[in-house]
Amino acid sequence: MVIDSLMVIKIAHLARLKIQPAETESLMKDLNRILEWVKQLDEVDTTNVEPMFSVNQDQMRRRADLVTDGNYAESIVGNAPESELSMFSVPKVIE
Repeated sequence: MVIDSLMVIKIAHLARLKIQPAETESLMKDLNRILEWVKQLDEVDTTNVEPMFSVNQDQMRRRADLVTDGNYAESIVGNAPESELSMFSVPKVIE
């Protein structure tokens, strides 16, 4: 596949990029070089390569899935005026 100037304009439109007409030629060359590089990947023999689920094959450290309040209630409510029993005191809204 070869990218021409009309394709560059269409790609720029789809990517919501505003390009100047003078930039079209250099972008066309850059995109064609990228496609040539990607085409080289077709030459790699991957018949005995297993698919990867992630680039990093290490196991993630896990923590216990416990529901807690984070032990921050006192420090949060401590900044509020008129707080009682670890709760905010607010004015009545409904009459």
